[in-house]
Formats: sequence, structure tokens, C-alpha cells
Amino acid sequence: MKQKSWHINRREFVRGGGAALALPLLQGMSWGKAAAGKALPKRMVVSYIAYGVYEPKTKDGSHHDWNWWPCKEAGPLTFNQSAAPFASLKNSVSYLRGLDHAGGFGLGGHSSGDVFATGANMSGTEKRNNISVDQLAAKVNGHKTRYASLVLGTEGGTGAYGSAKTLSHYGPGRPIPSMHRPQEIFNRLFKPYAGKGIEQVRAGLKREASVLDLMMEDSRKLQSRLGKADQQKVEEYLDSIRALEKRVERTSQWTHQPLPNVDTKGLNLEVSHKDPEEYTRCMYDLLYLAFQTDSTRFATLMLESEHSSGSEMWNYATYALGYKGATHDIAHKRPTESGKWDNWRAKQHAHFLERLRNTPEGDSNMLDQTVVVWGSAHPHASHSTKNYPIQVAGGNALGFKHGNLHSFEGEKKVPLANLFVSILNAVDTPTKKFADSTGEMTEIKP
Repeated sequence: MKQKSWHINRREFVRGGGAALALPLLQGMSWGKAAAGKALPKRMVVSYIAYGVYEPKTKDGSHHDWNWWPCKEAGPLTFNQSAAPFASLKNSVSYLRGLDHAGGFGLGGHSSGDVFATGANMSGTEKRNNISVDQLAAKVNGHKTRYASLVLGTEGGTGAYGSAKTLSHYGPGRPIPSMHRPQEIFNRLFKPYAGKGIEQVRAGLKREASVLDLMMEDSRKLQSRLGKADQQKVEEYLDSIRALEKRVERTSQWTHQPLPNVDTKGLNLEVSHKDPEEYTRCMYDLLYLAFQTDSTRFATLMLESEHSSGSEMWNYATYALGYKGATHDIAHKRPTESGKWDNWRAKQHAHFLERLRNTPEGDSNMLDQTVVVWGSAHPHASHSTKNYPIQVAGGNALGFKHGNLHSFEGEKKVPLANLFVSILNAVDTPTKKFADSTGEMTEIKP
């Protein structure tokens, strides 16, 4: 077949070899803490638990003790056995029932985890995610800290469509790999120069900036030779280069600032998945340290992906509870096994919230300055993509009020994206619309 004028050799384009950015496969290729006088930080966390939560179908009262929802009816919170770890945090947590992402209705229950933080419309034939709520906030406010955001997961990487291992996305087709090794996360936060002299680091950043400029120039020349389908992909690629340029510029600026000193006492950076409680708490503790040092203000944490087969996470429940079976399987048991698993996960999350609350900040504490979303994309057993189990915590100093279970079922039905709009506005990211939102969620704001 005769090569068309807009067909290009992949090698021809990638002249900036040291820039650690892969060109997307195109159709047209010939082969397929606050200082004095400054405002206190405003933070956001989105934390995800895979395989849903336990929601008994029966109305038998004996089953309620192990229901993920802490109380039977909407109103002031009371706490059953599953939710008991949050009892001391009553004035800092709310539960939201009946929320979901309409754009994820076409996905299977497990696959709906892909859009938990994005709300992207995945009803079409081409499944392309959208920018996640954390990255939208980071895009506006990321320049205020050494790192624009922190993306964590217990398995690491991006995964694939239907089995994402990250919650964060820059935009369509651009997932951000999650980090899952505690030592590497710590080094990234607090030892980013890997023993290099600062002048060496600055020189390297200058070279990288030059390479990115070259890649940007080549990209623009390329566009005029492409078909329409490929032009869109190159535009996304250009967005990626721009994002890298901003990161390089930000990193260069922060090389003039001393790295924070952190207390690593009690932090086991060599812990493995076979000690799930210590591992999970270590991930939360690293997130806490990142906030405490104001290294970042926006983060995601994916606690297990929805398809962990082949990884150590597949046996997480075995390590944590002695359960004889895959972690996925416990999602389909009732009631005690699932309830105990929910209780175990609640303990780990409550540990993180309590650390934030117990750390003074200004006239309040870190939890009051941090909004934390915790939940899953489907209830247990049903594999439904509707009625996400959602808890939101903190942000009391940012305008959020807590202590209730709110129901948005039936005529009160509202999208989960409304919560994200409220959070974005609270963390200085003015937003009128996110995904399928219809406005702010006023029920959890005075």
C-alpha cells in the first residue's frame, strides 16, 4: 500500500528520547503546614474500596449490625458494628445514600470503579475517561505545593479499561499511574533527588525542558500532515507535553526550597501486602505526612482494584481476617464475613481521619481543613452500578456540616458529581459543572 502524505514513521517523530513520554499510537502511523500570614491549606482526598460493601437484602433487624450503612434510616447518625470505628468521629462524618454516576450505568459493577472519581460518560462505544476531581483541583491549585497531587494505589500502575488501578486521570485517555510501594512513595515525597547534587538536578531539569520544547515544535509540525482522527490524538499528546512542561517548571522552582524533615518513627517502609493492616496504615500515614508537610493538597488512594486476580491483593481478606477464599468472594458472603471485612476497612480509614483530627492546624485541625471522600462504586453481591456507598468526612472549616445519613433515593435522586462540585468550590477550584452534576450538594453545607 502506498504510504499517504500524512503517514509518519514513529521513529521520525520521537526525537526527544529522554522525556519519558510515549507518543500515542496513531491511525496514521505506518504501524500499529501554613506559614504565618498565609491561609491554611485546603485539601481533598478520594479513597476507594473495591468489591463494594455489605448491604443485606433482608429487613431482618439482626442483619443490620453488619450493614455498611451505620443506621437504618436517614437522619442523625448512630453506629452499628460495621461502622463502629467512626463513632468517635460522628461530628466529622456524613453518609450519602442513593448517589451514583449515570455515565457508568453501562459498565459492569466492578468496572464502574473506573469512573468513581471522574463521573465520565461511558455509554458510548469508545470508552474514554475524563479528568478526575482531584486533578481538576490540582490543575488550578497544584502550583502552591511541591507536588500538584499524590496518586496512590495498593496495586500500582494504571490497569486497563474495566480494571483500573488508579482513580486519577489528567483527561480523556490519560490515566495517572498510582504508586504502591511505600519506600518509593517516601523517596518521591522526601528524597526526590536520589542522592544527586542540586546543581545536577537543575541541569537535568533544564535539559528536559529543552527536549519538551523540541517535542512541542515537532508535534505542531506533525498536525498539518494528519487526518482528523489523528489530529485529536496529537492534541491530547500536546496536552500531555504541556502538563509535563508545567511539572518541570514547578519542580525547578521548588529545587530552591529545602525539603521537609519528617519523623519516620513507627513507619515501616518495607511492609508487604501479607501484613495488610500495617501496609494499609502505612499508605494512609504517607498520605498524612504529605499533607502535614504541605507537600501536596490533593490525593487519591485506591485500596484494591476491582480485578486483583493474580496479585497479592486477591488474598487480602485471608491475610487480614483469616478468611478462606479470595477477597472478591467475601463480597458475596452474608452477613458476618462481609460485615467483618467492612469493619476492618473502616478501622483503617478511621485511623487516618483520627490522625488528621488530632493534628492542630490554625484554630482547628487538619481534618477540618481536609475533605475526604471514601466509598465504592457498587454494593455487595448485586454488581449494580447504582447507589454508591459514600462517606464524606472533614472539611468542617471549609463549610461542611456532618453527623447525618442523607438519602437521595427516589425523587431526591441527585448525581454523585454534585458532591464533587461542592468539594471543588470548597478547595478554591470554582466549578459550576463537573460530569453530570446539576449543582452543589447543599444538604451537607450550612
